[in-house]
Amino acid sequence: MDSTAHLSSDGSATGECLRQRLEEVRGRIATAAIKSGRRADQVLLVVVSKTASLEQMRELSGMGQTDFGENRIQQLTQRAAQMDEFLARRRQMQGIEGEIRWHMIGSLQRNKVSKAVELSRLIHSVDSLRLAEEIESCAGKREKPVDVLIEVNISSEESKHGISAPAVRHVVDQIDTMANVRPRGLMCMAPIDADDSTRRSLFTRCREILEDVRKAGAGGARFDLLSMGMSGDFETAIECGANIVRIGSAVLGSPAVSETPEGQ
Repeated sequence: MDSTAHLSSDGSATGECLRQRLEEVRGRIATAAIKSGRRADQVLLVVVSKTASLEQMRELSGMGQTDFGENRIQQLTQRAAQMDEFLARRRQMQGIEGEIRWHMIGSLQRNKVSKAVELSRLIHSVDSLRLAEEIESCAGKREKPVDVLIEVNISSEESKHGISAPAVRHVVDQIDTMANVRPRGLMCMAPIDADDSTRRSLFTRCREILEDVRKAGAGGARFDLLSMGMSGDFETAIECGANIVRIGSAVLGSPAVSETPEGQ
């Protein structure tokens, strides 16, 4: 692909335009982190790749982006295989090492947990004890502990997945007794139509819940991850304490494949 290309015919970012968008997002993350009293490297960028083309993902990998988030197990399985092949070929032909760290950020059905356990660095969307128990079972068979985040229904919307705020500490306590599941923190999403003030209030509340759980000793010293913020609100989320942001369209441009609202 011509490195000077800007936008493909469907509006997705390619080439130098993709690099510019990635660097702009990284710069905005750094500014928000500094504003909140932290360093830029204390906030992890997860590029939500559900709408990305394979070429975009290859380019982003070449730009040093290692963390990608997927909403659906079928696409995660396909993308993981494609990117493994690409990285192996690049290593063989160019001697360039690289890795991809996958994040499962969408709702996870219990009958698809096995693949998520196999492929994910971090599962962001544990929304019930039953799901955590299934992860425990699958992880035990593979003898591979799995890091997870508890999804909090911070806005108390009936249509949203997640644990209610008052129940979070109990759920963390229960998961913390499991041998093969490690609770690492919380994840939440603000309503798409919320204004900045509402988002800020919800994100702050989620950070406070994380702090309360930590003070109570649940989850142990590793319980320190807070996944909040998407393309439209990640700076607010960082200012409120997020140390993981999940960003899709702000990096990728218009969707290259069919898009659903969940996750980015």
